[in-house]
Amino acid sequence: MDNLPVDIATAERIMLGPDETVVLASCADTNGDLFAVEVRMQPGGGPPVMHRHEPSEIYFVKEGVFTIYVGEGADVQRIQAGPGDVVPLRGGTPHTVRNESTELAVALVVHTPGQPMERFCRAVAAMTSDGPPDMQAVLEVASRSGIEMLGPIPAS
Repeated sequence: MDNLPVDIATAERIMLGPDETVVLASCADTNGDLFAVEVRMQPGGGPPVMHRHEPSEIYFVKEGVFTIYVGEGADVQRIQAGPGDVVPLRGGTPHTVRNESTELAVALVVHTPGQPMERFCRAVAAMTSDGPPDMQAVLEVASRSGIEMLGPIPAS
């Protein structure tokens, strides 16, 4: 790989709404095996709905606090993950990740295989370059990327 080491200061950035995804290893770099990013999630940021996808993912929290919802129906767990915490999510697991704090939250996130998640991130970022995207278009991209939207986070 000719592009090592990654300089995080000059790495590619993908904006998903107010949240920044810094590309550390793309599918092109890893033959599709993984998509590794640093997620910089603003307060109130993150996917607003529960979802599931086949790629597994792992979060290593670097700063701030992420709230990770995992499970279905009445069995949804609310996990608070802070600096140093590692949260692995097996593929097919219903979940969502939010920043419910008032501070920036930053995590290293790895998806494997990476192609579905990278395809989704790039397509949604392209849709949001001129403002909020059409939600129907986002749902179509999610479906094409193998991401199943499950609905709102259950009330606790």
